Amino acid sequence: MSGDVLVVGGGVVGLTTAVVLAESGRGVHMWTREPAEETTSAVAGALWWPYRIEPQELVGDWSLASLRVYEKLAARPEETGVRLVAGIHADVRPADLGPWAAQVEGLREAEADELPDGYAGGLWARIPLIDMPVHLGWLRRRFEAAGGTVELRTVSSFAQAAKRARVVVNCTGLGARELALDDQLRPVRGQLVLVENPGIEEWFTAADHASATTTYFFPQPGRLILGGTAEDDDWRLTPDPATAEQIVARCARIRPEIAGARILGHRAALRPARPQGVRIEAEPLPGGGVLVHNYGHGGAGVTVAWGCAHAAARLVRRADPAP
Repeated sequence: MSGDVLVVGGGVVGLTTAVVLAESGRGVHMWTREPAEETTSAVAGALWWPYRIEPQELVGDWSLASLRVYEKLAARPEETGVRLVAGIHADVRPADLGPWAAQVEGLREAEADELPDGYAGGLWARIPLIDMPVHLGWLRRRFEAAGGTVELRTVSSFAQAAKRARVVVNCTGLGARELALDDQLRPVRGQLVLVENPGIEEWFTAADHASATTTYFFPQPGRLILGGTAEDDDWRLTPDPATAEQIVARCARIRPEIAGARILGHRAALRPARPQGVRIEAEPLPGGGVLVHNYGHGGAGVTVAWGCAHAAARLVRRADPAP
């Protein structure tokens, strides 16, 4: 089975990693507990921006590698789900960002008349905003076009996966807490409200670092996504009605027309956060196989997906140089 790779996990990180490996000439198979449209990735906002992710010394390069891919994909938004959209990060200064920010074209301090009342500063950017249901479908089609196969299957251990391929790639997100015995992996709960878009064309974010609340809205095709929360160690997947009301109220303080927007739905999901940051490393498996980890992306799985996929692929090549 030299040259074959089994990717475990079918969210945006798993699918992107599978695409990179399959397009390099590998025989790649995927086992995923649920279809892509039911994963945490499908719930994501998903604005390109390094948010709640470590380690900082690596995140910049991973993020920029992904940004370059998304900038190209934005030429075909209906197909890929990627668009370049302008917006404001309130209460963020250039000094708050790493060296990566200098390579984001057009990123600048917001003008006073661009900021909502109550905000003294912020950054203006035109960056990728990704319609995740469309993008995940596109990733799967691209993977299958490269010869990859997807099987709905729950994995009980990586030893089980090693019977299928010599190289196994762990992209299980929060599932790695049990599968990889990593008790440092913790959930950060996020809740969203989907409403009819009352005509808003730009995104907005404002993070309250002193609490578990954030305020943001992202205009996606057919809906406006309102958020949000960042609740550490909260495993609840059922949306909370009181939290939803608070999200709408916070967003309506920025854009009053949101208050009257018809609600289309509610979402809640768990970000896979890890204090030490993303884990991309290899370890041996029983029988001479190799396990490559690629998990712990916190709130920025979409942002670093392509950079991390290439980093994981390099470990696969080192472990098994074929083909």
